Amino acid sequence: MKDFTSGNESKLILQFATPMLLGNVFQQLYNVVDSIVIGHYLGKEALAAVGASFPFIFLLISMIIGIASGSTIIIAQHFGARNMDKVRQAIDTLYIFLFFASLAVSIIGISLSGPVFRLIDLPEEAIGPATVYMNIYIGGIIFAFGFNGISAILRGLGDSRTPLYFLVTATLVNIGLDLLFVVVFHWGIAGVAWATVISQAGAFITAVIHLNRTHEVVRLSSLKLKFDREIFRQSLKIGLPSGLQQSFVSLGMLALFRIVNIFGTPAAAAYTIAMRIDSFASMPAMNFAAALSSFVGQNLGANKPERVRSGMMATIRMTAIISILVTLVNVIFRHELMLLFTTDTEVIQIGEDYLLIVSFFYLFFSTMFVVNGTLRGAGDTLIPMFITLFSLWVVRIPLSWYLSTRIGITGIWWGIPIAWFFGMSLSYLYYRSGKWRSKAVVKYPNRVSAEDPER
Repeated sequence: MKDFTSGNESKLILQFATPMLLGNVFQQLYNVVDSIVIGHYLGKEALAAVGASFPFIFLLISMIIGIASGSTIIIAQHFGARNMDKVRQAIDTLYIFLFFASLAVSIIGISLSGPVFRLIDLPEEAIGPATVYMNIYIGGIIFAFGFNGISAILRGLGDSRTPLYFLVTATLVNIGLDLLFVVVFHWGIAGVAWATVISQAGAFITAVIHLNRTHEVVRLSSLKLKFDREIFRQSLKIGLPSGLQQSFVSLGMLALFRIVNIFGTPAAAAYTIAMRIDSFASMPAMNFAAALSSFVGQNLGANKPERVRSGMMATIRMTAIISILVTLVNVIFRHELMLLFTTDTEVIQIGEDYLLIVSFFYLFFSTMFVVNGTLRGAGDTLIPMFITLFSLWVVRIPLSWYLSTRIGITGIWWGIPIAWFFGMSLSYLYYRSGKWRSKAVVKYPNRVSAEDPER
């Protein structure tokens, strides 16, 4: 368990974020390896199918993720205040919530998969594979929820290393099963989905066994778990805006996919590949922002708000350097990156155009995420939600649609960085207002005034 309330801010955040980043690199390899195997062995129709499944899956789980993130912030703040009874109560409550939520998500996802793919105008040849992949994946979502819940709890307690070890093993298992099920057994897209579910189940089960032996606070025992209504109410208050935000983001992804689908299967396949590459580009900012949220939560819980701004600025500098390096890689090697997934020349050309346009603006994205990470660490999730929704639904989607009718599919790609710029600017302006300081769960009478944001 890491204490963020003393020591060099840059060093603490970097040390904490690095294992998270490495873990997420391996976690994203699930999707990347799936797409590589699909692209080379099953074709562009299957690639389009998997790409269409992702925003629908994200829509189903986003609300749960948001509420769970609220629990993580509560855990971090109570841990900073050294109130271990509250920490245990928050962990128990999160476990119970995730179990019942996963059951609901599986039922809803399997019931609606076919109609949703038709609603977004997915090409007919991709609907069947998309439904098969979706039903298998979402049927095993309880394992993904369980493992990600454990990871979120450990991050709130300052431990970002333990989840990494399980993720590395799970990713290697997933790669092996992908090749076995698709190349050897010829199970098609169903084999890809089963490989992911089995590897996630293995990660969750081994994590539970390990933690029950080594972590008293995080121990999972179904007979001893107790649901705390007040903590769950606080989790909803903090996490519900974030969950709603992510739900509307996933709806926005579906809306964008519908615009892309107008241009046919090659466009949908190229967009699927581009999202996989984008996931690696956006990962550093997202993980550093998550690390910063824990940092902010603990320091506000310990009544040390003066460390918050220095931590945020240090994180912006680190993510800016990474964003510039990622931009150079994506622009210089865009053709080679696309070749990893497919040899279809039309798909490659569309994907290269995406990378050439979007990659130059990763700096906007990283800064936006870091500032929002600061606000969420303080427990202020409502305003970031409205900012994200404005950037997506008022800027990105209408602009992408309009530009696509004028300059073709590249118009969709130009809507992405323009929306990032609006999101970054509005988030920083709200941070400067200082109003987010009053949202902390742990209250102190001598908290630095909200009207003095630079202290």
